[in-house]
Amino acid sequence: MNALHLTLDTGVALPGEPVLKIGASVWWPGQVTQVTTLLLCLPGGNMNRRYFDLRAPDGDDSFSFAAQMSARGFIVAALDHLGLGDSSKPRDGWQLSAEVLVQANIDATAELLARVHQGRLHPDLPALSGLRSIGVGHSMGAMLTILQQHAARQHAAVVLLGFSTRGLPEYAPPAVKDVADPLAVRPQLATIAKTMFGQPYPLIHGQGAGNERGSNAELFGSKKADPRGIAALKAATDCLLPIPAAMSMMPGNVAPEAAALDVPVFLGIGERDMVGPAHRVPAAFTGSHDLTLYILPEAGHSHFLFPARTRLFNRLSAWLRALDGEPAPSMR
Repeated sequence: MNALHLTLDTGVALPGEPVLKIGASVWWPGQVTQVTTLLLCLPGGNMNRRYFDLRAPDGDDSFSFAAQMSARGFIVAALDHLGLGDSSKPRDGWQLSAEVLVQANIDATAELLARVHQGRLHPDLPALSGLRSIGVGHSMGAMLTILQQHAARQHAAVVLLGFSTRGLPEYAPPAVKDVADPLAVRPQLATIAKTMFGQPYPLIHGQGAGNERGSNAELFGSKKADPRGIAALKAATDCLLPIPAAMSMMPGNVAPEAAALDVPVFLGIGERDMVGPAHRVPAAFTGSHDLTLYILPEAGHSHFLFPARTRLFNRLSAWLRALDGEPAPSMR
C-alpha cells in the first residue's frame, strides 16, 4: 500500500481567518491502471481521518479500512473535518457549522479528484480520468456525506456506516429531541450546542469497552471489541465539533437530504450499534433505487474494532464492484 499525506485548499474564508485548509491522506494499491473507484472517507464525531487507518501496536493492519480496501483494489482517501487533525482550526470554533464543514469538504474533494483525474497528485499515480468517487462516512461523517452529496452530487454512490436519521434522542436535550420540524431548528443549533457543550472544541472522555451506558459503551458495543483495535483508536481520537454533533443527535437530523439521495446507498450497521432498530434505517432513503443494508454481527458502533470487520470489507468490496459489473476478487 502506498500513502500520501497532504493539505488541500478550500474556498472557505471565515471572519478573522485565512483561507482554510483540509488535512487529507490517500492510499492506493501497487497497480492502479485498472482502478475505477476512489473511496472518499469522512470520520465521525471526535475522530480525525486516522479512524480509517487504525494501526495496532503489533502492526496488524486488519483494523485499517485504508489498508484493507486498497488491498482489494481501491484508492482510499480520508479528510479531516475543519477543526480536527491537520485541518485548519479557527480560533472561533463556533463558526464551524455543518454548512461550513460541508462546503470545505466539497472544495477539498473537488481539488483531490481533479489532481487524481489529471495525474497531479503523485508521480506514482498516472492520470485516472475515468475514476469515480464513492462517499464513505462513519456516524457524524455519514451525516456530512449525505449533506455533501445533496449539495454537490460529487459521488456515484454513498456508503453510510453507523448512522441513521433517527438521531440520538436518548442523549439529546429537550430543545433537540422533542422537535417537530428539524429544518426549523437548524438555525438554532449553535445556541443549543453552546448550552450542551460550553466550549467549541470539547474533549469527550470515558471511552472504554467495559463502560456502562452513558459512557460511550455503544462505541464498542460489547467485550468482543479487540483490545488492539481499541488501542489503535486512541490515535484517531480528537475533539468534538459541537454544532454538527448536536445536529446529528436531533431526530430527523438530515431526513430531507437522505430521502433525496438518488444514488446507490450501502448501509453498514453494527448489531449493537447506536442507530436504533437496524431494519428501520433504510426507510429514510426513499429516493434511492439501489439500497443495501448490511448488519455486522456482534459489532458495536466502531465497526473496525470487531471480528466482523473482515466480513464488512469483503461485502463492501463486492458491492462496489457490482456497481460496474466487475467480479469481486477472492480475499482471505
